[in-house]
Amino acid sequence: MPFYLLAILRMGWAFTIKTFGAITGLSVLVSLQGRWVTMVDLHPGYAAVAGGVLVGFGLLGLFRHRASLGGIGILALYLQDRMGWRPGLTQLVLDLGIFAVGMFVLPWGAMAWSLLGALVLNLFLTVNHRLDRYIAR
Repeated sequence: MPFYLLAILRMGWAFTIKTFGAITGLSVLVSLQGRWVTMVDLHPGYAAVAGGVLVGFGLLGLFRHRASLGGIGILALYLQDRMGWRPGLTQLVLDLGIFAVGMFVLPWGAMAWSLLGALVLNLFLTVNHRLDRYIAR
């Protein structure tokens, strides 16, 4: 909830409403995905890289249209506006902190593949999301 309070107070209602819409849309699509897509044999390395790129494309579109999927995405965009920090790098640093804690409770193999996906996602955002490029309002 603190992230949503930050969104309302610092990013504005338009950003917050678009973010809630994006979260709702993602939740609906994820709940329906099993009906449309079946993956029988997928190497975790390929899944991590492909997933990181695909999620990167989605977040890039949301970020450029002044929305997010909540959580640290809100914080990353706020810090971009306030401090000029790149959202992809900000999210990567925060994700690394989360992974540092996760190492103590999750299997190392799963953590490694998840870390690869997070690296791909956040580096994709770092390279492609810049304030001097197209930003929709």
